[in-house]
Amino acid sequence: MIEHDIEIKNKLGLHARAAAKLVHCAARFRSDIKIRKGDEEVDGKSILGILLLAAGRGTIITIKANGEDEAAAVEAIEKLIDAKFDEVE
Repeated sequence: MIEHDIEIKNKLGLHARAAAKLVHCAARFRSDIKIRKGDEEVDGKSILGILLLAAGRGTIITIKANGEDEAAAVEAIEKLIDAKFDEVE
């Protein structure tokens, strides 16, 4: 299992479009992926779960992956978040 903390950097946080991109990215991997904010942990492949986190800009989330491609999954999600979900600000 791999866990990594990362800060949400895009202006609008994990809004619907960003959440959809995160879920689409996570769905490419076989590993079980969880996203945690504080005490709340949701399925990283569930758009409703991601939206329920209400993670705004500056929020620290934890990405957890467990499975055969866990390292690649965490790396891909981190790259997406670091790229601010490819949004123009």
